[in-house]
Amino acid sequence: MGKAKRKFRNIFAGLLILVITAGSLGACGRDWRGKEVTVIDDNYRTWYEIFVYSFCDSDGDQVGDLQGVISKLDYIEDTGFNGIWLMPVMPASSYHKYDVKDYLEIDPEYGTMADFEELAAECNKRGIKLIIDLVLNHTSSEHPWFVEACSYLESLGADEEPSAEDCPYYEYYNFVKGNPNSDVWYQVGSTDYYYEGMFWSGMPDVNFGSQALRGEFEAVMDFWLEKGVGGFRLDAVKEFYSGATGKNVEVLEWVNSYVKAAKPDAYLVGEAWEGLGTYAQYYASGIDSFFDFEFAGPTGVVTRTLAFSGENNSAQAYAKALCRVQNAIREYREDAIDAPFFVNHDMARAAGYMQYDERKVKMAAPLNILMSGSAFVYYGEEIGMSGSGKDENKRAPMYWSADASAEGMTKGPLDMEPQENMFACAQEQIKAKDSIYGFYKDTILLRNQNPEIARGTVARLEEVEDQDIAAVSKTYEGKTIYLLYNISETDEKQVTMSAEQYGELEIAGYLSVDGGEVTMKDGVVTLPSYSVVVLR
Repeated sequence: MGKAKRKFRNIFAGLLILVITAGSLGACGRDWRGKEVTVIDDNYRTWYEIFVYSFCDSDGDQVGDLQGVISKLDYIEDTGFNGIWLMPVMPASSYHKYDVKDYLEIDPEYGTMADFEELAAECNKRGIKLIIDLVLNHTSSEHPWFVEACSYLESLGADEEPSAEDCPYYEYYNFVKGNPNSDVWYQVGSTDYYYEGMFWSGMPDVNFGSQALRGEFEAVMDFWLEKGVGGFRLDAVKEFYSGATGKNVEVLEWVNSYVKAAKPDAYLVGEAWEGLGTYAQYYASGIDSFFDFEFAGPTGVVTRTLAFSGENNSAQAYAKALCRVQNAIREYREDAIDAPFFVNHDMARAAGYMQYDERKVKMAAPLNILMSGSAFVYYGEEIGMSGSGKDENKRAPMYWSADASAEGMTKGPLDMEPQENMFACAQEQIKAKDSIYGFYKDTILLRNQNPEIARGTVARLEEVEDQDIAAVSKTYEGKTIYLLYNISETDEKQVTMSAEQYGELEIAGYLSVDGGEVTMKDGVVTLPSYSVVVLR
């Protein structure tokens, strides 16, 4: 595969690294940080999820916009991300914009199509792949297709039956005659017709049995690929046909085939909010990735490992889970790319799961980002932002500055409740020694320096039996590295990695929450509490 070389940029970036690391790492730490980063140009990336509305404002109206995103590309790149996922950017009535009114435009709140084209071009220059949310499960009730279909049904006489020949848009949605007596079906005006809306009345579900509808969506995908997107995040794929995994997989097979024929290197990631046994089945569709809900959220593996106690939530259990998920999805496709994440826009912020314990907030980063596959980070997680309760609270303004009126700051969704951030703003964390931001940046750097971390096949080192140690190998293109995680909150640990068993190893880099040094002597690795080391 082609490789795009990218050095951590300019004198400022170098000084920033020194500020963050001064006094916190030994000579080995400074050495691994100084290595040139060669990032493989493929779909194993470190992605940054952005809710444009709350991210960065460029024109003073306190609503985030595309020019605001452009203005923060240096920040995104310097942090180490090489992929961006934009939540919906198309015109909508809601603040979140999952109710699309026009698939071929940019919402005026966010800017213009020229702004989007500029963003795509700037991302391309930097080696950042840009994907956008593609909402196929439903449209807005204000979308012209739905408006015309409803007008048609309301115009029918008592004895007339609807026909797609008379109104093609009638078959684009799921209409029935007679009240289904269900809270996900809504009446069309005062008629006897009802339409399905799994999420709410303003989002009518579409009918993928319509080939004409599929043709419309093919034109939409073509349009955005031509505008420079590198792929799509596919929303709510399990609701295409609710409760029918096989039918949903068929729809995704069509999407994957169409997109890959148009752009073979496009990246597709689907949201199938299900348990592992179900979402693994979706890989049979050929879609590159599905979000790894097994590790995410307040009860996922990452939270259980750090915030819960007991053998089933130990470091050993974490290592076993890495293998379990890998093996489950590979039953359906050997080349599947897992999509680990910790939280997203539908979940409370992770800092709350950790009771705002900064050490745990930091340690959560490698438990997510050093997983195999394409790792996703929700904006603001890299600085430990707060946000819980209703959805608007989870999508609060990016905490660039402690001054709410500072340039770039947004006001957030209208119905958002006040959110108190417990950790410093990005502006301060970028400069601060040992900040959460610095730890996230270090973690992404370690991932970028070692291609096996994202792409390697995981195996557990079963001979390492300490419950506080997760010990795994990752093998990619004939090369094997070893990752040791000390997830003890208090204790230093030693792990023997003998040359007879593992060959001559050296420390390729490490992370230490408290700044203590990871060392290796005569095959014995010494890890401070809450640390991770990569050996090769």
